[in-house]
Amino acid sequence: MTRLHFSAGSRSLAVLLSSLLVFAAALRAQDQIVWSDQEKQIVEQIKSLRNLDDATRARTTRGLARQIGQLPADPNKVQLAGALASRATEGDFGRDTLQEVTTTLATALREQPPGREKDGGPNPAFVELAELVRYEHMSATSSDPQFAEATAKLEAADAARQKADFTLADLHEKTWHLQDLRGKVVLVNFWATWCPPCRKEMPDLQSLYDKYKNQGFVVLAISDEEAAKVAPFIAERNISYPILLDPGRKVHELYQVEGIPKSFVYDRDGKLVAQSIDMRTRSQFQEMLAQAGLR
Repeated sequence: MTRLHFSAGSRSLAVLLSSLLVFAAALRAQDQIVWSDQEKQIVEQIKSLRNLDDATRARTTRGLARQIGQLPADPNKVQLAGALASRATEGDFGRDTLQEVTTTLATALREQPPGREKDGGPNPAFVELAELVRYEHMSATSSDPQFAEATAKLEAADAARQKADFTLADLHEKTWHLQDLRGKVVLVNFWATWCPPCRKEMPDLQSLYDKYKNQGFVVLAISDEEAAKVAPFIAERNISYPILLDPGRKVHELYQVEGIPKSFVYDRDGKLVAQSIDMRTRSQFQEMLAQAGLR
């Protein structure tokens, strides 16, 4: 899930902070955190990752994982490891790269386990690690009860998404009912105009929609913004797959979406067969669709 947005065109800082499970906490407390000079450099490099081409970004991400891994065991290390993990899932930078990032986060959590949330739930850093294991299929273990609770939380969310149903109108006031689309392969995508990774994956989604729409493939792209903002954005980019509006965020809440983009693929029987926690490339989307029988 792209859970953090640094670009100038993104939402206000207050909204950005709420969008990220891990690095938001670091930014929120940035005035209070005492960063070492090395840590400040790492923060700036993480912020600038989106400015790099994919090959350079992969190398830089691996280098940052190693730098963070060498830091002393303290809360700052957990914050930085979580921040890097949140950026490392924005696309495909190689499984070796993502595994190194995952190992760094798991190690930081083992060395300095963070406290629970105010409501008693698992710390977001443990949720981040559980997502990497469950959805990105990375290798990591933790004996901390928070990790087991985070995993259980994800399992419960997936069960709810399997049963999810909704009815929303698109930009042309056509109504879409998820359960009415049985017999088709459906990709539900949560996005927003202000989200850089959302914008980056849209051309690939459009390309795949063009390729498979005559084979019963439907994209339902859901935004919580108003039509007046979404419509010109979509027109400018020549997006033709359905854009649904969820201004009250009821469907976002139904799917427990806390960061975007997120995508969920249902097969022709209505079974949830694949999902992503962040931006996907064309090949990654293709792999998700293959699990629903589209090749």
